[in-house]
Amino acid sequence: MIFLYSILTAFIFNFTSVNEIPYSALETAFTANNATEIVTLGKDKILLNILGNEGAYSHSQATLVLKDFFNKKAGTSFKFIFKGKETADGSFAIGTYASKTEVFRITIQFKKILSDFKIESLTIEKS
Repeated sequence: MIFLYSILTAFIFNFTSVNEIPYSALETAFTANNATEIVTLGKDKILLNILGNEGAYSHSQATLVLKDFFNKKAGTSFKFIFKGKETADGSFAIGTYASKTEVFRITIQFKKILSDFKIESLTIEKS
């Protein structure tokens, strides 16, 4: 009986997915100027603050706002410079986004919803 319990426990722990913050997906999406991919990693409503223009947006609206930013400031690189500690509530991260002529600071606040980390807010400001 103990053997069966041990096997069952090991099976559950090996196949239980632990969802982490999607840092690599975000780095790829920002580098590729892929607004759609970034927004799909967010909550139903995302708070965006882009160069001082702030608002709460649905996925379709947030995609349009980010696409507009990427069209005006097409990026050449993105990297995270700080990743906050994951807590039961969420986390945050800070990155650097470089366009051809400017560098921007990206701050992302994550909210833990069930077992997933979703973007709650995203701020883009000049460095």
